Amino acid sequence: MNIKTSLMIGFISLSSLHIFSQNQNAIKDSLYIKEIENTKKPDKVLHAEPLYIDLIRDLGARKGEREWNLGFGITDNLNFDAYEALVEYEWAPADRLGLEVELPFTFYTPVNGNGAKPSNQLNSIKIATQWSFFVNKKIATSMAIGYINEFELSDFKNFGAPFIKGNVYNPFFVVAKRWGSNFHSLIYTGPMIEQNFKTHKFHTTYDINTSFHYMIPGTRNLIGVEFNKTFNNKDFDMTMRPQMRVGVAENLLVGIIAGIPVNRENQRFSSFLRLIWEPKHKS
Repeated sequence: MNIKTSLMIGFISLSSLHIFSQNQNAIKDSLYIKEIENTKKPDKVLHAEPLYIDLIRDLGARKGEREWNLGFGITDNLNFDAYEALVEYEWAPADRLGLEVELPFTFYTPVNGNGAKPSNQLNSIKIATQWSFFVNKKIATSMAIGYINEFELSDFKNFGAPFIKGNVYNPFFVVAKRWGSNFHSLIYTGPMIEQNFKTHKFHTTYDINTSFHYMIPGTRNLIGVEFNKTFNNKDFDMTMRPQMRVGVAENLLVGIIAGIPVNRENQRFSSFLRLIWEPKHKS
């Protein structure tokens, strides 16, 4: 057997292995989608969920689904660094209905010895609900409406005086579309109406969060990006958040997010880590 023939056989073998691997991944993708969408009622479409501005529960949630999240992040500001931490529990008490409770914390450290920094705090107590009113497997599209109520708390320096200093009212709308087996897009949008109990004033901003993801063939891992956009009167801010999700165990996922502000007014780069644990489904 000459070298040319050997190289040809090797090339054919590698090509065959690549095609076989692709076919195996396609089968895995199809089986995973089938497991999510076709094995139980009501209908549900598999969508990739953004990792920073996450959903209250999967779109088309089924009764008994639940999930714990732990989040850790750091934001580089001009005069201080902000460290985020959150504990979040979400569950589906009924088909297509999701509920969530979240406790977000923020801790601050001065930059370059500058002592000017905000006081550490438990930011708020957040409770939320989400209802998937449209789920269509044929066009791989889902829609939901929801509401987040955020009881804003005083910082630790003034904790209890008062205990609740304000409230944020946040209705939102979500639409998601899967393109083929691996590409996903999602829009999450709604106003945030903040009420200050001391001054009795209201302040409204509007968020439009768009995300695009690619789910790695044959896995639950994904890569993608969020574009978090906020309209505040005549001001506009946007942060790009490239991200990835990796499965480390059957029910444990890790999300890694970077934050890149488009206009660096006060905030610079940030990073965020999300641990996602999904206990076994209780039907």
